[in-house]
Amino acid sequence: MAEKKTLMYRGKPLVRCGNDMYFGSMDDRYIVYMQILSTQKQGDEDVADKVWLSLMNTNTDLSPIERIVKSSEKKGIWGALEIAEIWLERANKEGV
Repeated sequence: MAEKKTLMYRGKPLVRCGNDMYFGSMDDRYIVYMQILSTQKQGDEDVADKVWLSLMNTNTDLSPIERIVKSSEKKGIWGALEIAEIWLERANKEGV
């Protein structure tokens, strides 16, 4: 049986399905949902150009709209991941 690997970024799970990404653990109070809005060709690869981020509460009793705490659009995946990490650290530490 093949071993399933979990992608990690700075010690937190990072899950991608198509253009949707989830950063953080569902065991925490908050996660960040990211959606790749556009890509640019760099060599043979498509690289994320615009990324939409939403800091979301993991409480499943709330509606999807009520779960969104804040959101922003960033240029490039690395800038989006940096902001996502800052949001998660602050939100999970302070409880927003």
